Amino acid sequence: MGRDFSHIARRCERAVVTAYRELRRGGNGDLEAFQACTTLYRIHHPEASLSEARRLVAEWIDHHVIRGDSGPTSGCGCD
Repeated sequence: MGRDFSHIARRCERAVVTAYRELRRGGNGDLEAFQACTTLYRIHHPEASLSEARRLVAEWIDHHVIRGDSGPTSGCGCD
């Protein structure tokens, strides 16, 4: 779980992945961490629907945490 996140270009994506890892490391359950990260994403992107936020957060967690992929994601359009 202790990977370097400097390769994640989007600030919101980096914030979500970092928060998820920290919450899980701190003993929070998967669903609780996922919900917190969805809320975090919507703070960065209040225009996003709940379903869009859930989709992106799930994609990022799967990509960076579950699969450990270091390549870019399609993600959102921000920097």
